[in-house]
Amino acid sequence: MAATRRASSGTRLVSLAYGEGEREEALTFLGLVSLWDPPRTEVPDAVAQARAAGIRVVMITGDHPATALAIARAVGIDADGVITGDQLDGSPAGIQAAIRHTHVFARVRPEQKLALVEALQAGGDIVAMTGDGVNDAPALKRSDIGVAMGITGTDVSKEAAAITLLDDNFASIVAAVEEGRIVFANIRKYLTYLLSSNVGEILLMAAAAMAGLPLPLTAVQLLYVNLATDGLPALALAVDPPERDVMSRLPRDPRSGLFTRSLVALLLTGGAWSGMVNFSLFAWLLHSGRPLREAVTMTFVSLVLIQFIKAYNFRSDRLSVLIRPFANRWLNLAIAWELAVLAAILYVPWLQAAFATFGLTLRDWALVGT
Repeated sequence: MAATRRASSGTRLVSLAYGEGEREEALTFLGLVSLWDPPRTEVPDAVAQARAAGIRVVMITGDHPATALAIARAVGIDADGVITGDQLDGSPAGIQAAIRHTHVFARVRPEQKLALVEALQAGGDIVAMTGDGVNDAPALKRSDIGVAMGITGTDVSKEAAAITLLDDNFASIVAAVEEGRIVFANIRKYLTYLLSSNVGEILLMAAAAMAGLPLPLTAVQLLYVNLATDGLPALALAVDPPERDVMSRLPRDPRSGLFTRSLVALLLTGGAWSGMVNFSLFAWLLHSGRPLREAVTMTFVSLVLIQFIKAYNFRSDRLSVLIRPFANRWLNLAIAWELAVLAAILYVPWLQAAFATFGLTLRDWALVGT
């Protein structure tokens, strides 16, 4: 009774006894020693953040059931009840049923930890397993992402795991998940912007060729757009600040790949819009009697400005561009620098000769801007 009461407070218990020989009956009970290892203060917030991100946190331990239940409740793990290793049904179906409805398992043996991991995987879950002892090694090896403790972990657990935590802190795992989501999102922004820009340029050149018109961009202008106008904003998108709800979304389907249907639609729509607008401007300028050099220059300027607009639009495929539009200072600096270079290309004589451009008037700027 006293052991259960103390374990219910979250302490670990050690029973002390003395005697001669190896038989338990010959030992004289001395008492219980309570060991208190409180959870880190940041763990409850990390568990709540993981739950908001669609990550289910399950405790599997060899501790006393009352101790496990108390600690689970202290850190915010759903703990309506606890299942012990002796209560686990040995059949795969029984273990799967248990892991689906229970978040706390106590007095679990090493082979049962492995069976619980396999049951989660059989249900289609991606499983990250933490552990520090030799008995955790099979489950760490079998899980999709084995996480060993760098301070208290044994060499065997570190060898079996895919990741080693240097600070033995659960909050570091949640922080790594957030960082991974940010990096993945920024890779998609980077590639979506570059591919959409290339689609727009290809459509512009192809439409002019099929219409029997002169090329709307010179080779030097096209090279500049690909290397400079597209390059610097794309690099800035690779370090874009995270969206505020990045840890409030459900995990993505690992089978969905890098590009979703909505993202591909955005990519193609942006490219088609750019190609249509620039081709229409180029054809209208030639039809209205503007010299080819002026038509090419104004189409070049229009293409560059549209790429800048798309860079800001592609910061998110879910949120409006009006939400924190200038939060990426690197993108702001890249656009400012590119505008300065564009002005030099248009108004510095020796650059005009190199890029086959001319100095736009205010009326020309107004026409391109519309």
